[in-house]
Amino acid sequence: MYPLLFRAVLSRFDPEFAHHAGMAVIRVLGAAPFARAARAYTRPDPRLRVDALGLSFASPFGIAAGFDKNAVGVRGLAALGFGHVEVGTVTAIPQEGNPRPRLFRLIADRAVINRMGFNNEGADAVARRLARLRRGAPDTVIGVNIGKSRVVDVEDATADYVSSATKLAPLADYLAVNVSSPNTPGLRGLQAVETLAPLLRAVQKAAGETPLLVKIAPDLPDDEITAIAKLAVDEGLAGIIAHNTTISREGLVTDASTVEALGAGGLSGAPLKERSLQVLRLVRSAVPEDFCVIAVGGVETASDVQERLEAGATLVQGYTAFLYRGPFWGREINRGLAAR
Repeated sequence: MYPLLFRAVLSRFDPEFAHHAGMAVIRVLGAAPFARAARAYTRPDPRLRVDALGLSFASPFGIAAGFDKNAVGVRGLAALGFGHVEVGTVTAIPQEGNPRPRLFRLIADRAVINRMGFNNEGADAVARRLARLRRGAPDTVIGVNIGKSRVVDVEDATADYVSSATKLAPLADYLAVNVSSPNTPGLRGLQAVETLAPLLRAVQKAAGETPLLVKIAPDLPDDEITAIAKLAVDEGLAGIIAHNTTISREGLVTDASTVEALGAGGLSGAPLKERSLQVLRLVRSAVPEDFCVIAVGGVETASDVQERLEAGATLVQGYTAFLYRGPFWGREINRGLAAR
């Protein structure tokens, strides 16, 4: 039903407008009377519970960073059955992001191109919102993804990340360092091991007891992915998120001239499935068995999630397929996993 509604109606709206409209509905769904009713329909099977990062996840499947940038929809997303919600990316300094239009659907590919540019209300605003959420003790794990403020020079990135970590780590179940978005100039250069090591060391100190993970790009050469994975272990991080969007445009069904006209940005969705599995296996082969690996990219069905788990993922996240499969996507995934 939803795919038909999407193609006939929702796909006609500007993608960013549609996202904000959908988020408004999710926020309403998070209100107590609606949330209780939704949870009765979407609650994951208890057999799906996963213990990781010193936390208990109701399901291995969660919503990736980028969907709820400002922690406004956590309750509603939890009510839809997601085992965790990773909010952000949050920057120390509020920023509007890149000029619009900056979000584009590739419907034939079940994919999205975005160059949002870390648009968010800033660490102080998100911290206040998380503090209110914590008073209500929402029954879901909340991760916080942090990135570099655009106005801050790359040379000063460490202090910028530390500022965000200091404010947000006490309110987060885990913290994720995003050095892999293609939409902030110079950011991906921070993935070089010699640059990344001191950055992670400083952020980990600021994070204190909060588990710290790092989110990497799929476009890195395999040997660099392995090197970052080993670095994360050596530095005592709690895990790796593999991975962010890609700058590649290979294998798309959408006409190449149409894709080129959309311009720069990170590609997410179904076309990332193969590379996502490759990166996951690379990371898993380089880290201990009990090291947390969160797989992201190209996840659409319960079979996709199961495939990631069998390939060594501790947890799995999705985002883009939510736009194409509808509000009960989390429930669909959880029911499929339970049936297996």
